Amino acid sequence: MEDHFLSIEQKVSAGERLTREDGLFLLNSNELLRIGTLARLVKQRKTGNKVYFNVNRHINLTNICLSRCKLCAFGCDADASQAYVMEPETALSIARQAVIDSPEMTELHIVSALHPDKPFTYYADIIKQIHLEFPQLHLKAFTAVEIAHFAKIANLSIREVLTVLKDAGLGSMPGGGAEILNDRVRQILCPDKASAAEWLEVARTAHQLGIRSNATMLYGHVETHEERIDHLLTLRTLQDETGGFQAFIPFPFHPDNTGLSDIKRTTAWEDLKMLAVSRLMLDNFDHVKAFWIMLTIPIAQISLGFGIDDLDGTVVEEKILHAAGAKTATGISKQDIIAYIRETGNIPVERDTLYHEVKVYDGSDL
Repeated sequence: MEDHFLSIEQKVSAGERLTREDGLFLLNSNELLRIGTLARLVKQRKTGNKVYFNVNRHINLTNICLSRCKLCAFGCDADASQAYVMEPETALSIARQAVIDSPEMTELHIVSALHPDKPFTYYADIIKQIHLEFPQLHLKAFTAVEIAHFAKIANLSIREVLTVLKDAGLGSMPGGGAEILNDRVRQILCPDKASAAEWLEVARTAHQLGIRSNATMLYGHVETHEERIDHLLTLRTLQDETGGFQAFIPFPFHPDNTGLSDIKRTTAWEDLKMLAVSRLMLDNFDHVKAFWIMLTIPIAQISLGFGIDDLDGTVVEEKILHAAGAKTATGISKQDIIAYIRETGNIPVERDTLYHEVKVYDGSDL
């Protein structure tokens, strides 16, 4: 046991790639602070004492979904009391208000459910309209699962769908819908949405078209440690091929109001370990993000000592995770994020979606 840990420490110190066996060893280890120290070393090499955030706003176009995955508390049937679909003008008005409320905002994050009837043109037109009115905003929109859905309902290829959206103003893609890239797990969690192979095909095609994306992992449900590590290795292999992933975001599963509500939520110990191991395994990812909405602000702050260099953004109105029982705020102010980062001894850096630095808060100014 000790020999293996010493071997891993030597590899990290030398900048060598960790193996599947190394990853499994770390996930099964209780040496959390030791793992965190290694992850922090990797983070320091990549981004120093900088911790990134952006000023963004989430828009969820609809919660009506044909997949109805066991892991999800957001999607519902069309006749459910909470069901809604935004008209394009509503989405546009939300964007207008967001710009008024936060003139410094740089990103709209647009995702939704897999609506059974809305045509692909509905989504493409919303992107086009927002982009035409607010060309200064970066539109990060539609997960790989949504792209695969659009291709099916429009009878188009993945490449054709992405090309239409890029021409309409799509800037990049979020990383959602990856869950665990394993067919056994997906058959249990989400059998009626994109397979692991389809998710990877969308990401690969997007990168080939110059559309950057994020990647995620949802852990803490029915997956094994082996499947977690294989998920990371699958992403690492695709990143070797395309270089198109910007950041990796591990999400702890929130079981409330889902079809798996009997599962116990992961602990802070497990969350910090998963974040640190992700940083160590994904040596070709520049950024690993702690999504404060899922982790809580205290754990997100602590994670900055465990290899994390990004806290996402201001968000404003998050719906999907709160439907599953997230108790955090649906959004926070830029000033609060800056204060949270400074409290940890790190340097807050406001970024845009593509990680261009907007402002470095290395003094006392806001």
